[in-house]
Parts: sequence; structure tokens; C-alpha cells
Amino acid sequence: MQTVRGIYKDGRVELINSPPADVDQIPVLITFLVDEHGREVDLQTQGIDPENAVDLRNRLKCFADDWERPEMDAYDNL
Repeated sequence: MQTVRGIYKDGRVELINSPPADVDQIPVLITFLVDEHGREVDLQTQGIDPENAVDLRNRLKCFADDWERPEMDAYDNL
């Protein structure tokens, strides 16, 4: 197993770093970094250190306004 970082956007996952070159098609698991109540997951318990968390937050902050819009609540229980 190998972890490849990505961002979920507009119903798709965009990869940040590339999977191994020899992978053409393979099953994947997607993990959202909030629990079923919308609370943030403790990133340190998931192996994400403070430096990685700052980088991740900076790259995702452009989506924050859209994610926090009331109409996005419809996606909370999918």
C-alpha cells in the first residue's frame, strides 16, 4: 500500500503527488479528514505533522468559503 495525497473538488479527486509509474488502474480508498459530525480529525494521530498541516491548510483555504456555505450541508450525510 502507498499513500498518494490528493484534493477532493467538484466530485473528483485531484492527485497532488503521482502514484507509482507502473500503476495503470488500481482500487483506492479515499479518507475525508472530518468525522461523521463534521469535526476535524486529529491529524497527528493520522501521521500528519504540524508542518504538513500548515501546508495542507494553505493549499485548501481557497475552498473554505465554498465548503462553509449553508447549501453545502446537503453533502454532509452522503
